[in-house]
Amino acid sequence: MTQNASPIELVAPAGSLAALKAAVEAGADTVYLGLKNATNARNFAGLNFTENDIRAGVEFAHRKGRQVLFAINTFPQPGRALEWRMAVDAAYMLGADAVILADPGLMAYTRDRYPNLRLHLSVQGSATHAGAIELMREQFGIHRAVLPRVLTLTEVERVIQQTSVQIEVFGFGSLCVMAEGRCLLSSYATGDSPNNKGVCSPAHAVRWVERDGSLDARLNNIMIDQYAPGEPAGYPTLCKGRFLVDGEVDHVLEEPTSLNALSLLPRLIAMGVSAIKIEGRQRSPAYVAQVVATLRAALDAAQADPARFSVKPDWQAALVRHAEGAHVTQGAFDRPWK
Repeated sequence: MTQNASPIELVAPAGSLAALKAAVEAGADTVYLGLKNATNARNFAGLNFTENDIRAGVEFAHRKGRQVLFAINTFPQPGRALEWRMAVDAAYMLGADAVILADPGLMAYTRDRYPNLRLHLSVQGSATHAGAIELMREQFGIHRAVLPRVLTLTEVERVIQQTSVQIEVFGFGSLCVMAEGRCLLSSYATGDSPNNKGVCSPAHAVRWVERDGSLDARLNNIMIDQYAPGEPAGYPTLCKGRFLVDGEVDHVLEEPTSLNALSLLPRLIAMGVSAIKIEGRQRSPAYVAQVVATLRAALDAAQADPARFSVKPDWQAALVRHAEGAHVTQGAFDRPWK
């Protein structure tokens, strides 16, 4: 079921109206955003959109010929399903081009109430094979699926060949060591699952403790990192913490780094990937503008002449500046140890 070749869509994050406008002006085809509540998986204080901002953002994007997707991609909690349904209602009323959902019950609600509203299966839905994607298509009519960042290029291509659903993959941004939608680390440390609360490290559990000039980062009572005087301190995330193991302190689960698929663009295009997604709704408008502009230039070059495509040093330098820990990797796309 290989999809027809067509221009690949560049999907950009927006945690604010300023970021949305920056993404559109820098060349994004599509922008994704969320409401200021637990219905989206980037539920940080100070981020996300009021309904007035959404109206302004949707109007701006549509005037420029771009699309806006609403991420309603956490899982409704018992007794609170109405809040998630109201988020779908708001998306429809505010002019969403599609909604990004993970919960099957919410997909059924959207299918029945708004049959013309496009459904995208969120990465939080954790569909890693064609069978899962086809089930969501048969049951709910999903139009697109966002793949978790755990598949090789060969596995991605196999999925595309076995489904008629559009496939979206991440091209740049923070990596996740887990299969999205299945992480239990945060709930172990804080009692709150990122699949429910929308954040890996909820603010109420974060503790900063100064000791003898150093800075301890804790989630509840678990110390997950310690920073020397003057050392930059990142937001504490359990999987990216540094721990003492066999007498050595290091990143045990995952070193802070960012996925960078620049060099893989011709192959992703050739195999029929429909969209390249940038991670980072928690990042600044400057991040959005610079990363989108870089990916836009690279995608245009890869589509114009894939046989002669090569990564320009200034593209790579631009993305490294915005990478976690100033490191980039091809992630699971490339596994040289296999």
